[in-house]
Amino acid sequence: MTDGRIEAHVQETGESDFAVRIQVSGHEILGDEPEAAGGKDLGPAPYDLLLAALGECTAMTVRFYAKQQGWPLEEVEVGLTHRKGGIEGKPAYTDVFTKTVRIHGPALSDAQREKLLSVASRCPVQRTLEGNPVIATVPAA
Repeated sequence: MTDGRIEAHVQETGESDFAVRIQVSGHEILGDEPEAAGGKDLGPAPYDLLLAALGECTAMTVRFYAKQQGWPLEEVEVGLTHRKGGIEGKPAYTDVFTKTVRIHGPALSDAQREKLLSVASRCPVQRTLEGNPVIATVPAA
């Protein structure tokens, strides 16, 4: 039985000032900053990956729920944006995420669509972002 821990390793590649090789769960991803930020745009930037994780989790959560219910969901699409600030009464550095969820399935009822949209707002990654995660930074042994 697993303890739920996920491990990742990130190491600079030297291909640009910011390029990194990300190894996680048997997968390898190259990350970098765009040229405008001093990188060579060799891969997604950190906020690109965060946004993608939110979209991936949203689609998977909707699919999982529809599958559990036996509902005729054909496809889920999630469009996302991220920006800093622009919300009245919040600091300028506030992160603002917008998810646009498109539910495909002509045989779905209006009530089922409404429930799936509600489920989309409760995916685990969204709950983590909305919560108070604890992040410990420790020196290597």
